[in-house]
Amino acid sequence: MFSIGELSRRTGVKVPTIRYYEQNGLIAPAERSEGNQRRYGSDDESRLTFIRHARDLGIRVDAIRELLELSSHPEKPCDRADAIARDHLAQVCGKIAQLKRLEAELARITSHCEGHAVGECYVIRSLADHGLCSREHV
Repeated sequence: MFSIGELSRRTGVKVPTIRYYEQNGLIAPAERSEGNQRRYGSDDESRLTFIRHARDLGIRVDAIRELLELSSHPEKPCDRADAIARDHLAQVCGKIAQLKRLEAELARITSHCEGHAVGECYVIRSLADHGLCSREHV
């Protein structure tokens, strides 16, 4: 058994986040010592490591909750877990596409810089008149 601080060090999850996960049912309420300190075991560490890895991948808390529930039934088919991962992948791909469009637009408006005064700045003009960006981009 170890303290919340030790669990934090072992998993790389901050103490307030551990408390948040406990309050929201992602990890079981900790046992308490005689001094009323939270005490955690290796199962808590494994579960928290699972959660941290899923969060690092950007998986939403509600999907993590469902994945944790699925993981407690190893005999069941994994189609729902696969669907959760595929849905998240589609969201990530959408965000990447959006970021690529953003990158292209920023590259376009910054490529017109000729080092003149701000009054002639293409970036400032483009941001002030979005129609300018659209008209010149076509």
